[in-house]
Amino acid sequence: MLSILIPTYDYDISSLVEEIHKQITKTAIVFEILCLDDHSNDQETIKKNERINTFSNASYTVLPENIGRSKIRNLLSQKATYDWLLFLDADVIPVAPDFISKYIETISDEKEVIYGGILYQEEKPKQENVLRWIYGKEREALNVQQRQEALYLRFLTLSFLIKKNVFEKVKFNEDIPNARHEDTLFANDLKHAAVHMTHIHNPVYHLGLDTSKEFIRKSMESVEVLILFLKNGLIEYNDILITKVFGRVKKFGFNHILSMMYRWFGKRFEKNLLSNNPSMFIFDLYRLTYLCYLDKRQ
Repeated sequence: MLSILIPTYDYDISSLVEEIHKQITKTAIVFEILCLDDHSNDQETIKKNERINTFSNASYTVLPENIGRSKIRNLLSQKATYDWLLFLDADVIPVAPDFISKYIETISDEKEVIYGGILYQEEKPKQENVLRWIYGKEREALNVQQRQEALYLRFLTLSFLIKKNVFEKVKFNEDIPNARHEDTLFANDLKHAAVHMTHIHNPVYHLGLDTSKEFIRKSMESVEVLILFLKNGLIEYNDILITKVFGRVKKFGFNHILSMMYRWFGKRFEKNLLSNNPSMFIFDLYRLTYLCYLDKRQ
């Protein structure tokens, strides 16, 4: 028995639900598809999503107020009826026609979390979306062997299966700001709770490509959140690669130089990242220097 849980905000998920519904009705499993809208502003999108209510065992509900990414996922789990929860982000679509079946076949008593991975379209997008596309292909679209080298660090919450009783113990943290890295913190909490993580090849395509400007803005917000996490003991330096590197440069006193680099070269870094051929090395350096800059200001 499976509860498929999809949070959304100003995004048309009707095609996603239609595909998922088509796949799961071909199986013998008892299911429900629960979709919660985090108080969208786009009435046209809401109208399109209301078609979901015409599918059997599926529902689409608009919340009376915006509650944020962590709370809406936890609320979906509370509303879920069945023992296994399949979380899907709004901006994904299954790669394979047997996506649901593959997840179902992997379920067993000893497994607790199952992650199928993500892919990006091969065709290069418009220049304004290139940075997010390159980052996704190089850093997120990893095969099973690559993901198994860092089970929790390379787990993403765009598409994953989890036992309901496990999720009740390790939920998304609602005390953090509705900013970035709620998925990073969730993965880290799974690690510290020693939750069994299984990686398989059952990817979804990630369709929602931010513009390069938007992705840079979100990435820098993520750096600001990491400072907050470190300060409040929510993560340790070695939990995430960028904070691990930051901890080392700070230990040897190089953080002051990197902080100055952000002030001197930040605009040049950004110029590269907005180009048609952005460098992932520059992207990492931009974030690391900003992390050092923020830490020095505190």
